[in-house]
Amino acid sequence: MKTIILYALLLLPLWAQSQVQFKGNVKSSSEPIVWANVILSNPEGKVITGTLTKDDGSFEIKIAKGSYILKISYLGYTEWAKNILIEKDINLGSILLVQKDGDLQEVKIVGKKKLIEYKTDRLVFNVANSISAAGGNGLNAIGAAPGVMIQNNAISILGKGSSRVMVDGRLIELTGDDLINYLGSIAASDIASVEVITNPPAKYEAGGDGGLINIILKKGTLDSWKNSTTLVYDLNTYSFFTLRDNFLYNKNKVKFSLNAGGKLGNQRTGESLNTYYPNGPWELALAGKQKQNNLSGGLSFDYDISNRTAIGIQYTGNQNNPDTKDLTTIKIRNSANQVDSLLINNGNNKLSNTSQTYNAHMVTQLDTSGKKLSVDLDYFTYNSRIDNNFITKTFLPDMDFLNTNQAARNLSAQDIKNSSVKIDMEHPLKFMNLSYGTKLSFIQSKADITYYNTITGDAVLDPNKSNRFEYKENNQAVYVNGIKNFNSKFSLQLGLRLENIQTSGYSSTLAQETRNNYLKLFPTVYLSYKSNENNSFLFNYGRRINRPVFRDLNPFRSYLNSKSYSEGNPFLQPSYNDNFDLTYVYKGNLRTNLFFNLTTDGFGVIFNSDPKTNIQIISRQNYYKEYYYGIGESYTLNISSWWQSQNQGYLLGSKTIFNSAVNATPKNSKQLYVTSNNTFSLGTATKIQVDYFYTSAVKRGLYEVGQLSGLNVGIKQSMLKNKLQLSLLVNDVFNTAYLKGYTSVVNGIKQVYGQNDKNRSFRLALTYSFGNDKINVKQRNFGNEEERKRTD
Repeated sequence: MKTIILYALLLLPLWAQSQVQFKGNVKSSSEPIVWANVILSNPEGKVITGTLTKDDGSFEIKIAKGSYILKISYLGYTEWAKNILIEKDINLGSILLVQKDGDLQEVKIVGKKKLIEYKTDRLVFNVANSISAAGGNGLNAIGAAPGVMIQNNAISILGKGSSRVMVDGRLIELTGDDLINYLGSIAASDIASVEVITNPPAKYEAGGDGGLINIILKKGTLDSWKNSTTLVYDLNTYSFFTLRDNFLYNKNKVKFSLNAGGKLGNQRTGESLNTYYPNGPWELALAGKQKQNNLSGGLSFDYDISNRTAIGIQYTGNQNNPDTKDLTTIKIRNSANQVDSLLINNGNNKLSNTSQTYNAHMVTQLDTSGKKLSVDLDYFTYNSRIDNNFITKTFLPDMDFLNTNQAARNLSAQDIKNSSVKIDMEHPLKFMNLSYGTKLSFIQSKADITYYNTITGDAVLDPNKSNRFEYKENNQAVYVNGIKNFNSKFSLQLGLRLENIQTSGYSSTLAQETRNNYLKLFPTVYLSYKSNENNSFLFNYGRRINRPVFRDLNPFRSYLNSKSYSEGNPFLQPSYNDNFDLTYVYKGNLRTNLFFNLTTDGFGVIFNSDPKTNIQIISRQNYYKEYYYGIGESYTLNISSWWQSQNQGYLLGSKTIFNSAVNATPKNSKQLYVTSNNTFSLGTATKIQVDYFYTSAVKRGLYEVGQLSGLNVGIKQSMLKNKLQLSLLVNDVFNTAYLKGYTSVVNGIKQVYGQNDKNRSFRLALTYSFGNDKINVKQRNFGNEEERKRTD
């Protein structure tokens, strides 16, 4: 029955209307022209529709049959115009624009993208135009995008929650520290843009309640080569250096890219946790030093077998060694708030993680109507090793030594393998654009914990605190998506994705196995209405699933210290999200957005403290249902020829309902979120960027968070005809953008968490590029991004 349902989706009846398609390719004498204006008018001169040419100079327009005037224009070139009669699908072929005579002959015409662009289903943040991201890594690039927040090693989209991360359309199956380390291995100089997709179409995996963040990497354009070398110095309390090189080559039938780099140095870490027990609070403070040592690289090779078919391979790999040394102090106070004793923990963690990603792909144009078949084969491995040595000693308030509370060596390992096959078909019809496809994914994860008690000086194995956990997940998915342009004003997109998943988790230590199977449908709807040139409306709806990460399903207790342990929940179920979004756009610059999200079977971490024993239990439960809503304004304006400002403000609210899994009362309040991105052009070679964000304190469900704000100021200077670029950035000028006041109350015990890794920092970046300086951002996608994030 499941098989019938899966393949019946590909045969769903869809709507039709008589429209035809015409397309072409706009070029100069030497190369394709990107962002040329393509305008269709009726014989009376009234504009009917239009578009911009893509990165390869191509364009496509769906239009009703009839007579039209076609005009194509681009700055510095003579306008091209032609009267055309459209009665059937037409391919105009190559259209040559001629450069105007005069002063422009010695001027290189360069198309300029905005820092932030809005599309129907996503926000596009052009990293190359951001001084804040210059010289940084993938995490810096994501964090600089409007509406993206990174807190406590979690990446989320404003109003959506925890988000999945893709690189060139391939989902990264990592979370937490593992994902942070992976993104840190990607250089911002290799990134063209970051797409923030709040409600992904059916083509994308349904996993993740907070939408998708897609990192688009650079790639060379036709008949070009380019090499860029970047040296970066970062300083906060400690400092580290980054060296990166990226080579791009694209000529005739061959496209090739190679990148490699590394980091060396240290960064500060800091955390705090206050637990208010009835007999007195416990105040924890951690100060640490973490290595930033990293080596990473990648290559891609594509070959055009014919004019219609291309094949290629890609590889990325990275090795991280973020070793840490930290000092943790716990002040134990009595009911009179006096210090009774102190627990001081010295930790030395040797950390290592590696990832390898392999991809083979083929893309073929099946005919001249635009039918395109894509096939991806992907294999991904991730290996993590942790060697944690620590000793905890007890002292009196005057620092007289009492005893050794605990000493141990904790060895842990995690190995993840993911293989997948993905097939996508683009099938344009006369009455609609149809796409459909399927994906098969297989995941295996093995995690080991070996705990040695070293309090006597010898390492003694403790089998009660050691564990082995194995997890398997198989996913079979199919999707169908249709786009219909009824006329120049109204368009509709409908999508449906079906996922059939089987999971199993086995703890050999506890001899416990848990299996789950579920078959779910995930619909998407997009409506677009453009009443005139100045006013348009967009509506979308989508249903998504948020699956637990592998580690959260492990039932074993992992002891953090003598008074705290963490345990997973093998019976944890996925949560589901229904997302509604309505946007009004005025003159392309002012956007008003309303959204409403419903989360059912929501799960998360619960900090549960026992007031009798002072033992803290960190568990995972399906414990809430949430209604989340908001209204916001986004406004882009050019205050002058040298000052561009892009601003955003949101008012957010929520209502949360708890079940019996948690002994707490939900708290909710309104939240204000504001951002402003300003770019000042002081001539053609100098730019200054000033970015600011503010979010008010908020109560949402089990937790409340204090206010956050941050000011970033950067300057970018181009020299040697843009071959050499110098960037200076002061990040978080006032050191106010760190997590603080993260509060929960469970079982009547209040806990307040904070994290301050010294966000205020200074960065100096120097980039030298040579070659013919033509760059494009098209790159092949991995097919297994859905599986590569949940491996924490």
